[in-house]
Amino acid sequence: MTKSVKDQIHAQISGALAGATFPIKTPGDLIAAFPNGADTTCQVGDLKMTAGEAGKLLNASDFPFKSAKAVADVIVERAGL
Repeated sequence: MTKSVKDQIHAQISGALAGATFPIKTPGDLIAAFPNGADTTCQVGDLKMTAGEAGKLLNASDFPFKSAKAVADVIVERAGL
């Protein structure tokens, strides 16, 4: 079974944050947690999103994040995937 674009992006975001220390309390800390900072890129087919672009989908009220899954959940939902 082929994973949906949403599932693939979710997995890439979760994977990119696998080594991060949670909770993450601020947008700056979240960007810093990605391996290449704001330039960390998730891509599926023609869809490409950097951590910097994904970070623009988040609000201050989303923090703190307690897990990589929580970050990925919010980003894929707000991105409309």
